Amino acid sequence: MRYLDEFRDPNLAPGLIKHIWRLSTKPIRVMEFCGGHTVAILKHGIRQLLPPTVTMLSGPGCPVCVTSHSDIDRALALAKIPEVIITTFGDMVRVPGSGGSLQEAKADGADVRIVYSTIDALQIAKRNPEKSVIFLAIGFETTAPTVALSLLEAEAQGIENYYIFPMHKLTPTVMKALLDSGEVRIDGIIGPGHVTTIIGANAWEFLPRHYGLPCVVSGFEPLDILRSVAMLVEQAEKGRAEVGNAYPRSVRPEGNRVALAQMGKVFKAGEAEWRGMGTIPQSGLRLKEEYRRFDAASRYDIDPGPSLEPKGCICGEILRGVKRPPQCKLFRRACTPLQPVGPCMVSSEGSCAAYYHYGGEDAR
Repeated sequence: MRYLDEFRDPNLAPGLIKHIWRLSTKPIRVMEFCGGHTVAILKHGIRQLLPPTVTMLSGPGCPVCVTSHSDIDRALALAKIPEVIITTFGDMVRVPGSGGSLQEAKADGADVRIVYSTIDALQIAKRNPEKSVIFLAIGFETTAPTVALSLLEAEAQGIENYYIFPMHKLTPTVMKALLDSGEVRIDGIIGPGHVTTIIGANAWEFLPRHYGLPCVVSGFEPLDILRSVAMLVEQAEKGRAEVGNAYPRSVRPEGNRVALAQMGKVFKAGEAEWRGMGTIPQSGLRLKEEYRRFDAASRYDIDPGPSLEPKGCICGEILRGVKRPPQCKLFRRACTPLQPVGPCMVSSEGSCAAYYHYGGEDAR
């Protein structure tokens, strides 16, 4: 298949579904890492189409959701500095911190602006030389190259009032931490498509090598996901563990070398705090010493005080695959997209928002 419409062809789905049912005789628990996959699976009712031997779990693959409560509080503290303009992607403005959200801070007079790219943020810095423009750099390896590019551009153009607040996370490292915890039994991984476009399918070789787990990188169309499940079930039935690529139109074994080189110029790995998982060594990106002048946390001494986690919210357990959204007492009651308590209901890729919009309470 070469064209997008082919990956949405409803006439091809029944054959794949029948193939999975014929193959599957052993119980298999499959975790999709990416929040985009979670949304696609629920939106298209894929769980209900699979045999009872296949159980689907949602993992920590939403960058907004895994941003720690304390990092949200630090971003709020930065927003309250009079000379600061905060720039961020849309979902972040509604994530509650201990003292409200960035959306509420904006209503109270803070200069918070939604941007669609880091270059937009850089342009705001050029137009406002008397202000400090801070971009909230969240995301996985997918968005990190664009942030690195903005810093290289700022350096080349001599823009001295542009900063980032680095909160990037590294996906293979957190997957290792999740597996090492032993909290959830996982028999196969659906690898994140956009992330793997950057880091390459080879980045997941540690899963079969060290954990004996098959991994198949998937795209985001229904047929992509069904094909990925079929490849995982086939490996499980044959007792194999390999890295498969069901997204070859985007993913290469070596990844995007240009993007990786940009990241390598600016960032280095360091510890990062994950919501529901605590601080994980070497799981985040920090600015290298020669680029530390762009770090908002170095420019401003911020101490928002202790973070107060929202009472009753189980986003952390949902992100680890321990529980599903309907098991939360707040789900659809106190916590809705209009009045979210936790980030899993805020983000367009959050599990709670996906369950709220598309159902899935009875799905496996």
